[in-house]
Amino acid sequence: MTTQTTAPAPTGTAERPARPERPVRPPRAARPNGQWKVDGTTPLNHNEEFKQESDPLAVRERIEQVYAREGFDSIPGDDLHGRFRWWGLYTQRKPGIDGGRTATLEPHELEDRYFMLRVRIDGGALTTDQLRVIAGISTEFGRGTADITDRQNIQLHWVEVESVPEIWRRLEAVGLSTTEACGDVPRVILGSPVAGVAKDELIDPTPVIETIQRRYIGDPSLANLPRKFKSAITGHPSLDVVHEINDVAFVPVVHPELGVGYDLWVGGGLSTAPRLAERLGVFVTQEQVPDVWHGVVQIFRDYGYRRLRNKARLKFLLADWGVERFREVLESEYLGHPLPDGPPAPLPDTPGDHVGVHEQKDGRFYVGVAPAVGRVSGEILAKVADLAEEHGSHRVRLTPYQKLLVLDVEAEKVESLVAGLDALGLQARPSLFRRNTIACTGIEFCKLAIVETKATATSAIASLEERLGDLTNLTPITLNVNGCPNSCARIQTADIGLKGQIVMDDDGNQVPGFQVHLGGGLVSADRGDEGGLGRTVRGLKVTADELPDYVERVVRRFDAERTDGESFAHWAHRTDEEALR
Repeated sequence: MTTQTTAPAPTGTAERPARPERPVRPPRAARPNGQWKVDGTTPLNHNEEFKQESDPLAVRERIEQVYAREGFDSIPGDDLHGRFRWWGLYTQRKPGIDGGRTATLEPHELEDRYFMLRVRIDGGALTTDQLRVIAGISTEFGRGTADITDRQNIQLHWVEVESVPEIWRRLEAVGLSTTEACGDVPRVILGSPVAGVAKDELIDPTPVIETIQRRYIGDPSLANLPRKFKSAITGHPSLDVVHEINDVAFVPVVHPELGVGYDLWVGGGLSTAPRLAERLGVFVTQEQVPDVWHGVVQIFRDYGYRRLRNKARLKFLLADWGVERFREVLESEYLGHPLPDGPPAPLPDTPGDHVGVHEQKDGRFYVGVAPAVGRVSGEILAKVADLAEEHGSHRVRLTPYQKLLVLDVEAEKVESLVAGLDALGLQARPSLFRRNTIACTGIEFCKLAIVETKATATSAIASLEERLGDLTNLTPITLNVNGCPNSCARIQTADIGLKGQIVMDDDGNQVPGFQVHLGGGLVSADRGDEGGLGRTVRGLKVTADELPDYVERVVRRFDAERTDGESFAHWAHRTDEEALR
């Protein structure tokens, strides 16, 4: 036994007893992240519990056999707020609840007895027969609602659970579904809206999208991912599928030795922790895409973080692993072979929204039109189907920019079609703001939203068309309007991104408004660079009523101060904060 001694105290001072030594605490063990291949599959939260208790895809039988017959009150919570998403169903917001109460009420207090139903449309490709069926469902079961989303889906509202089996029957009769349109699954695959028809297309992604859909969508082995998984595939040089914000994306490249194929990107995503995807630096052939896609999904399933929902996206795993480790795990554990190094895709020199009249590779034309922020209706969709067929077309495409294309139009019929679509409010030659504004669902239907978006954005477009009509040389400026921080409308990648929140007006009243993000953007012809996230100006918030005033003010300042060829994004990042207010 050792004895602790005390050194003699200095002269004139009392002797102080020595402090006892504190025991050294062992380092706290790291909490498991819920990575199946590291920590095992024991659920670490309730979301993981309900996914393991019952296969979420199996809820379909209960919807058809029980809930559709016994009604809304028969649906238990884990099905209603969880597993229903695997079949494209969310309860919608109860009318009359203001945005200030969004964060204070429980889900059951916010929700109505009606559902949003998301129709899954991989690659945005529809026949006129399919479009007419969706239109009929909208009219008969959804009070005429229909929104084209920036994920190439169509969303309907006011759907009752009693109607869902009949809706599924009608959709599936024409080759459509709502399978895994929502939920912790591989969601809709974004694809080039001009796949197979564009004159300048490098490679047609249609076969690989169809193969992935056939092999893997609805596969129980991929139906319990840590969270949602977003995919994008394009063969068009405009890179028209917003690849930088998807979990996995394939964009076209020409390898100097191996020919045309794809450049692989992984780990993109926005919401409250935005991160752009990164290149793995590999070249993927057309034939390899489905297996590589499957490998990336399995990495997410097996190594993705499941303990905390706000960390359960692939972007967080990639941030921790880095590109080199991710590539090594993909090649060694999931593919069983290396992939060759590949070049990056060139920067695009044409816009990726495909609005306007464009010649196809077969000499016919496609016409791209802009609804107001994606808002259409069952009636409008039915008339689009009729118009397309009257002009010799049986194919329609949706875009990741809330736009709509009619394919296969003979030259002599183009102007007649353009006029007919314009009469429906679908403009082939829209103003810059009509063309470049998108908006999420907003407080009208969404339980997470804080402010109204669709009507606010539509009103702002009309006002800005009038206010800024004199700026004839104005370059395109994107305006993205979101009802909450979750960025369904990609606010961090817009020139002007608006995040809905309650703000204070000049009289001290709390009113709907927006936090402003400036200078974001994805790879584009207009920017002339590789894009990036917008900046948040400290304290810069505008009320919904002030929105047109603010946009006019900042756009006019940009027009006055920009250098030759300078993009809004570049200007916004170099300008001091006071000039942006």
